[in-house]
Amino acid sequence: MSLRGGDPAEIGGYPLEARLGSGGMGTVFLARTSSGRAVAIKLIHQHFAGDDEFRIRFRQEVAAARRVSGAFTAAVVDAAPEAEQPWMATTYIEGPTLAQHIAARGPLDGAELRSIAIGLAEALRDIHRVGVVHRDLKPSNVVLSSEGPRVIDFGISRAADQQTLTMTGRVIGTPPFMSPEQLRAPRDVGPRSDVFSLGTLLVFAATGRGPFEADSPYLSAYQVVHEEPELDAVPPVLRAVVEPCLAKEAEGRPSADELLVLLRDLPADLGGSGAHGAGADGTRADGPGAGRTRDMITQHHLAAGDTTAPGSPAGSGAARAGDARIGRRLRRRWRSVLAAVAAVAAAGGGITALEAGGFVGNGGGGGAGGVSSTAAPVAALPDGFKPWHTTARGGREDTPDELRCVARGDALFCGGGGVVATRLRVADGSPVWTVKSPGIPIVGVHLVGATDDTVVGYRLAAEDAPQDPRIEVVAVDAESGRELWSVESGAQSLAVTARDQDAVVTGSTVVTVDAADSRFEARDAHSGKVTWKTSFPAGTRCAPVAEGAQLLAMCATDPELDALEVNHASLYPVDGASGKLGARIALSDPVMPMGVADGKLVLLRMAMDGPQMSGYDGVVRVDPATGEVTESRLAETYEGTPGMTDGTLYVSRQTGLITAIDPATGREKWSRQTSVEGASGPVAGAGALYFSSATGRVVALAGYDGRRLWTTDPQADGLTGDLSASPRVTVMGRAVIVAAAQNTVVAFDTRKPPTSG
Repeated sequence: MSLRGGDPAEIGGYPLEARLGSGGMGTVFLARTSSGRAVAIKLIHQHFAGDDEFRIRFRQEVAAARRVSGAFTAAVVDAAPEAEQPWMATTYIEGPTLAQHIAARGPLDGAELRSIAIGLAEALRDIHRVGVVHRDLKPSNVVLSSEGPRVIDFGISRAADQQTLTMTGRVIGTPPFMSPEQLRAPRDVGPRSDVFSLGTLLVFAATGRGPFEADSPYLSAYQVVHEEPELDAVPPVLRAVVEPCLAKEAEGRPSADELLVLLRDLPADLGGSGAHGAGADGTRADGPGAGRTRDMITQHHLAAGDTTAPGSPAGSGAARAGDARIGRRLRRRWRSVLAAVAAVAAAGGGITALEAGGFVGNGGGGGAGGVSSTAAPVAALPDGFKPWHTTARGGREDTPDELRCVARGDALFCGGGGVVATRLRVADGSPVWTVKSPGIPIVGVHLVGATDDTVVGYRLAAEDAPQDPRIEVVAVDAESGRELWSVESGAQSLAVTARDQDAVVTGSTVVTVDAADSRFEARDAHSGKVTWKTSFPAGTRCAPVAEGAQLLAMCATDPELDALEVNHASLYPVDGASGKLGARIALSDPVMPMGVADGKLVLLRMAMDGPQMSGYDGVVRVDPATGEVTESRLAETYEGTPGMTDGTLYVSRQTGLITAIDPATGREKWSRQTSVEGASGPVAGAGALYFSSATGRVVALAGYDGRRLWTTDPQADGLTGDLSASPRVTVMGRAVIVAAAQNTVVAFDTRKPPTSG
């Protein structure tokens, strides 16, 4: 754009060549240094020159820009904040702003979108590392150069350790791209405010519209503070990263460093929103975090005071991305996130239901002695869902217990506490069918698991029927609740593995121990047809262990079992097709299987005080393929309930203290005090880790550092529960289902938990 009449010929000795743009605060010119280097000079409007408050802001901008000059920003060349008309010269970055690019060419997608997202996260990381908060990230402040995106205009930035200026009567920032705390309490703004703004930028880049829309900046500001973002048209894998950035509370968002890690772990091609919000394969997709369908913000909502370049999209609008409901979730190096992203990517952007190891109900992701509760990584609410609270009536009304639930596709199955199995409607908690158990519930004995068409649970004999098998494994048709088959079960798992898990479901097969405690028997889950039988090694009794895709036998000698002192168990890999046992792997200490990390079985070593366990003092890793056993000592002996998900160990103490441990090194990742005593867990889903007590009280934590996101009120009368309880939470998209004492089951939306603070 040519210079206009009245524009100066030079500023600070730099000859001006062209006008680049103008806004409410100043005008930007293209100029040259004496060596011919192009620079952009920002000249503050004359009417602001006499405003002492504004001069302070400009000095702050200059200082901030000098501190952050780097690979992803425009370096300061010269400045005169005290001049009669203040100005600053920075390296000229050739290229359109993000706002211009979207207006001219529409939303970004694929590898280009991923590259720009990573570049912006790198810029933010560098800005924050020098102690500066930008506070005005928006499309017109991002230049898309040939070498990657560059962040410009630090006009309202500040050093993180300084007090925010009080701009009486002025709205400082651009509401659709501001964080909630900028609008509520500007003095509390920190680096994670920029992360929120970057999240809005990534939505804008991917869809052509921001996540908040209104007819005025005031209404837009209200939506930022109070309403959920619109993310329906964001590609699923990117949405999984963006959603936690847009958490209303700063502590729920990742840092710039953590965000960068997440973005780098995304697939090379993120896909795009397409003309109708379709996935890369042209299909419409549901996925993590689908929210209410609203139109998205248009580009003319950029504040009138912006310093924008020509072609800025005031009044223009990119093509609407449509009404597709697309996937979300993520909050962790934030590892639950990466699992969700991988699942979405593998499915081509569509819906997929994956459980650890390809099956549900074997503790692979759930930890001590129970059912894996991780459902499909879909974070939309089930159709017709409303919060509900129910009691699953069992065969013993006088002695109710706790249930455990698993999700299979869109079905929810629960069992335990006098209930062999029950199917509940996810929308309202009403029962579809129930198969009852007449015996007295046994602590820790719950549902076995489920396949696509079969649910497997335990039936306990009634006290007045001594002729009946004491404990049976029962298979039930998933649709009708009709009993398909049953078999008497042996019960040595608690002594051998420290977990009540006498049967496992792996794929479409159920593996049980025969009544004589002499062999494994494998059956087709639906038909009950025996596919193989394998005797235990001589002089031992065994329990099945299914972790990830690996089936193993964990065995102890008869003398140790008879003495109730198993200190030297053995592991045998089991061929799932034939039942053949592999080579023996000797274990030298009492251990509890927890899960799989990096292809290795992870076990916690139990510290013993005579016959009593005093906690866990080490991590044992076993490579089933080679038989290699490695150990790491923990920094202390951890007492409480252990669990494992997404490659991290957790111990929940009775006092509510939860500790995350790296199983590869035994080192503590973080420790967080919660108000949920006696919690079991974790279960990962919908962007958080969930721990819950027998009272049904749930705490949601950010996986990357354990920060508390929310805590619910108790949902049932009960004690805190047994010390080695299996996870009580099941995640179905954005719905959390919680099992509690008295056969209670509660469900609520993770975005609207029945919180107590």
